[in-house]
Amino acid sequence: MRSSVLNGESIYSAFRALFVFRRRPGAPANVGKERREPMNSFSVRTKIMEGGGLETIAPKLRRVFIVTDGFMASSGKVSYITDELDKAGAEYRIFDQVKADPDVGTVTKGVDTILEFKPDAVIAFGGGSPIDAAKAIVFFAAKACDMRDCMFIAVPTTSGTGSEVSRFAVITDPEKEVKYPLVEDSLLPDVAILDAVLTASVPPTVTADTGIDVFTHAVEALVSTAANDFSDAAAEKAIKLVRKHLLTAYREPDNMEARQGMHNASCLAGIAFSNSGLGLNHGMAHALGARFHIPHGRANGILLPYVMSFNAGCAESLTPVARRYAKIARLLGLESSSVRQSALNLIRTARKYVEQFHIPSNLQAAGVNKVEFEAELEAMAEAALADRCTATNPRPCTKEDILQVFRKAYTGKLP
Repeated sequence: MRSSVLNGESIYSAFRALFVFRRRPGAPANVGKERREPMNSFSVRTKIMEGGGLETIAPKLRRVFIVTDGFMASSGKVSYITDELDKAGAEYRIFDQVKADPDVGTVTKGVDTILEFKPDAVIAFGGGSPIDAAKAIVFFAAKACDMRDCMFIAVPTTSGTGSEVSRFAVITDPEKEVKYPLVEDSLLPDVAILDAVLTASVPPTVTADTGIDVFTHAVEALVSTAANDFSDAAAEKAIKLVRKHLLTAYREPDNMEARQGMHNASCLAGIAFSNSGLGLNHGMAHALGARFHIPHGRANGILLPYVMSFNAGCAESLTPVARRYAKIARLLGLESSSVRQSALNLIRTARKYVEQFHIPSNLQAAGVNKVEFEAELEAMAEAALADRCTATNPRPCTKEDILQVFRKAYTGKLP
């Protein structure tokens, strides 16, 4: 077994070196494509088990490291995992220090704990935060010891991030107020268990925020510069499932058909963007969330109409991206006689759609203080431009472009 010394400072340094996507000052965002391998392939490495399945895996496990959050542990919900492990006679350790927007410090503590425990399996249990934290913990632990035989299982309890099937993880650096997207094939879990029962107690506000995140994932995957026929198929199905199930899941929390439909939509959107990449919307949402602590899905939903308007060129001359948005409009029954009007129909409907879930339609309505917003604007634009998600945005963008989109999102200005 190979080993090396890892400490907090080395992990901080590694995050900053790995995740900050460096560009020449003033360069358009998707010059980043020069630094990416062409997305000319499609893969789904993760085994997906719908409706449960841990009972068939647990007997094969002996030492299990469970990554979750404090609520899941203290409320007893983690018994969904531990009951099966107890039946199988497996030893386990629960790491429950993950909070919303997991940070580098939490990852460092998790790495220390996992290296001491030496598990043969890791189970991430919770929403996107525990799953992302578990990914980063496993990633860095693998730099200190051989983790190749350690099974990685993700069990999502919300329907939003798609993290259970994606090669993305987002970790926060509170010192620099930056969210680092880690993008590595090694982050893909071996197994994802999609059991809608786990989402039944999710509050309506979280159902809405995470559901809008699913929609944003699918839309960005469809228009990404690295999209292909296979990622398109997953993204299109995700959009159809969101249209069919999200409002019902929001209004009828006990409707298990709607809950499972959204769980599947989240997974499909995760498969899509894991292969195609995302775009400016997520780059901006990461920057916004790191500074104003708006929930990630909510930030995406607020920003989406304004980013789509920029990408499509609706305020000036249409770009080729408008045709991709027109295609999405057709999927949703919003198609018009012209590409421009179809794209506008999608953009305006997206804004009205989030309002059904009591999500504000602009940043001012979301309670972002204008003075604080202006003070952070330059830094947010720079962070969004540097974000790895922005590299596959369908329209090249500069810092000035992003500043304009942020300002329109603040006031609610659309064509």
